[in-house]
Amino acid sequence: MSRPGRRGKAARSDTAAAYLMILPFFLFFAVFVLYPIFQNVLTSFTNYNLADKTYIGLANYARLFRDRAFLRSVGNTLAYAVFSVIPLMALGFAAALCVNRSSRLVTGVRAALMLPYAASMVSVSMIWLYLYDPASGFFNKMRAAVGLPASEWLFDPRLALPCLIAMNVWKNLGYVMILYLAALQGVPASLYDAARVDGAGFVRRTLHITLPAIRPVSFFLMATLLIECFKTFDPVRIMTGGGPINATTTIAHQIYLRAFSEFKMGYASAMSVVLFIIVFAVAIVNLATGGQLRDTEER
Repeated sequence: MSRPGRRGKAARSDTAAAYLMILPFFLFFAVFVLYPIFQNVLTSFTNYNLADKTYIGLANYARLFRDRAFLRSVGNTLAYAVFSVIPLMALGFAAALCVNRSSRLVTGVRAALMLPYAASMVSVSMIWLYLYDPASGFFNKMRAAVGLPASEWLFDPRLALPCLIAMNVWKNLGYVMILYLAALQGVPASLYDAARVDGAGFVRRTLHITLPAIRPVSFFLMATLLIECFKTFDPVRIMTGGGPINATTTIAHQIYLRAFSEFKMGYASAMSVVLFIIVFAVAIVNLATGGQLRDTEER
């Protein structure tokens, strides 16, 4: 029989070994994540421009509220996020319902829906840039085939942002579909069988069984998709450059322009702090809402 002292010593030894094993991760996180964030916040209170670095307090943040380009980028980013996430979740759920069965055809459809997500955003942006080309693009050829005039697409301030949203929905539909599909396959079949016995149709089964059962996945998707939309940069940089007349510029794009075109590092840092606060708030709201729902279900 082992002595209590030996058991306590072994437990402390195991604890020390565990901390040593995770220490490299925490060091990496502190050096490459926490420290850059801390330095970025400090830089946001300066007028750093690669040559001069003077403390100016909250001047950068006050300037943000007078910067029309930045305010336009906030509105564009919010519109891009909202009108991307809602169709993505609705279409992804509908696609998951359609492919939630076993057959070779369904397997092929799943793979086809996942292909755009597997491609890089740069390559997808280049493909859609050619599709939107006013002179020889596929979409204008389709319009000509049915007798409609050509559209300017990305050169039209009213259409440019919806064009980017359509591309984003097409690319990420497979990702949403596959997560919803995994959630659907985790719902117990006995619940559906009992509902059928009670005479519940497809719509009632979906509303009262499927949607409540996959609610955690829906909140996860909403949070991750919103965060990715707020960080959107590649399609804007490649397809529109933020134009026409700032119709598609986003917060991330404005940060890039200020930092690497105008070399206003302090001002760009203030923008990045604002973006961080928005993303952090989205994550906190999602966690709080998900926690409240779990508490309600447990009661």
